[in-house]
Amino acid sequence: DQQLSESGGGSVQVGGSLRLSCAASGFAFWRVWMYWVRQVPGKGVEWISSIDSDGSDTDYADSVKGRFTVSRDNDQRTLYLQMDSLKTEDTAVYYCATDQGGRYRGQGTRVTVSS
Repeated sequence: DQQLSESGGGSVQVGGSLRLSCAASGFAFWRVWMYWVRQVPGKGVEWISSIDSDGSDTDYADSVKGRFTVSRDNDQRTLYLQMDSLKTEDTAVYYCATDQGGRYRGQGTRVTVSS
């Protein structure tokens, strides 16, 4: 069965950085696009980044472009999200997913950015 496990969240101040990781198992990770999405409690899922199967093609939502960087290590079956220049509005639960809508995602890791 497909399993995704996010880690690396925490509490940081505005302007700080975090690096999220997503360990994947149970499917051919190296063959698929992967996504990061986030959700504020009580609100909908927001897509924030995509990466193709070999990491050569990436895309970002305007809200994070220039601040977040997605990458992957197919040998380790791990997806990453480097988050820099964090803002209070980045506070959310972050998920890795195998679909852009975030339907097939892990349990998430919480990020809290405070001023």
